[in-house]
Amino acid sequence: MELQDYIRIFRKRWRAILATVMVLLGLAAVASVATPKSYQASTRLFVSTAGGDTSTDLLQGSSFTQNRVTSYADVIKSPKVLNPVIEHLGLDSTADQLADRVDATVPPDSVLIQVAVTSHDPRQATEVADAIGKQFTKTVADLETVGSDQRSPVKVSVIAEPTVPTSPVSPKPARNLALGLVLGLLLGAGVAVLREMLDTRIKGEKDCEQVTDATVIGGIAYDPDAADRPLIVQTDPHSPRAEAFRSLRTNLQFVDAANHPKSIVFTSSVPDEGKTTTTANLAITLAASGAKVCAVEGDLRRPRLLSYMGMEGAVGLTSVLIGQAELDDVLQSFADTHVSVLGAGPIPPNPSELLGSPAMRDTLRELEKRFDYVIIDAPPLLPVTDAAVLSTLADGVVVIVGAGTTAREQLHKSLQSLEQVKGRLLGLVLNKLPRKGPDSYSYYRDGYAPDTSSTRVTPEPQLNKSQRASSPAL
Repeated sequence: MELQDYIRIFRKRWRAILATVMVLLGLAAVASVATPKSYQASTRLFVSTAGGDTSTDLLQGSSFTQNRVTSYADVIKSPKVLNPVIEHLGLDSTADQLADRVDATVPPDSVLIQVAVTSHDPRQATEVADAIGKQFTKTVADLETVGSDQRSPVKVSVIAEPTVPTSPVSPKPARNLALGLVLGLLLGAGVAVLREMLDTRIKGEKDCEQVTDATVIGGIAYDPDAADRPLIVQTDPHSPRAEAFRSLRTNLQFVDAANHPKSIVFTSSVPDEGKTTTTANLAITLAASGAKVCAVEGDLRRPRLLSYMGMEGAVGLTSVLIGQAELDDVLQSFADTHVSVLGAGPIPPNPSELLGSPAMRDTLRELEKRFDYVIIDAPPLLPVTDAAVLSTLADGVVVIVGAGTTAREQLHKSLQSLEQVKGRLLGLVLNKLPRKGPDSYSYYRDGYAPDTSSTRVTPEPQLNKSQRASSPAL
């Protein structure tokens, strides 16, 4: 993925990222409050050896001391040093337990030992650090004494007495909160990217580009009231959604201008992607431009076009195909428009066979002679083969893709089924797109509607004196 893809993901899933950050910040705050305060007191020891008279003796003594210092750091945490400290201070602890609270470090190339003691009681930390420093000087003297009549060549001196700490070394709320913020951002970003990668639904143009190189010829925004007002171009002609259908009409008119399609099948991959409402609104929009349009209810399994357009469907396409009615007898005019509607008629037991029959081919050719556009509302491609069969008879196919409804694999299989029967794909229409956000259609804009909030008043002309004198009284 490119940088802009990550930006799109973060813009889309910023709520999940923010929630993750807030959770980790809360955990960091709870941990800071719940963790007991720890204090640290430290002392510094200096290790020296008995000097010689020559520079060689001094050099050898310095090397000897540096070699010894590393071992002394381990001796400090040994029971030989800590047991006397525990006994002297009366601590309720073992040498191993106390050793976990003691840290002895040696700076590089030095003969210093830094001893730090951590405790929940700042005064106790100071007392233990002081006792360790004093006891260690005695322990080294005992360890380095070879005989009773010889003094230890090594001397340990306390050069920095421990002081009572006034502020705890842990917890550190600022550090914990900063760490929680960083971890929250990283974890939230990781969760957002993972969810996006696992989400295979079509959400916008980029997802379509991963499946096919077919052109997206239109984008229709999601309308929660679509079920109550399916014919938006009539009920609210100046709405942004109605403008989107007009944009789709314009794009469709320029598809393959050299071999312009007259009969077009509108289908989808799965149900409930909005193909029927798209068919109805597009038919009305095409007719508004002066074209003669016939909308055919080609879904012989779950016909809905007539119900959306407020028409009856006792007879229709199936009646014509089995010879029970003539085409002129079943065509219905929709309102005061150039749209004629051919309903499905009685639902047959063999829809695929009827739609692929010679009678259907002849009926479609007859409609193409009478109308500028024949728009067929067909069933989805994946559940049944009706739309694929119709695609072999019509001039082209438009696939409706429901944003957030259709998976990429479903769209891929749908387009494959069209390729297998050599159906002519004219393009894709993205439906149910969000109005805002990174997945909104890039060409979708709010409609440039006329201002109907107020009535425009034409001002009366101003008359001069002679005109007022000659004008009749009202």
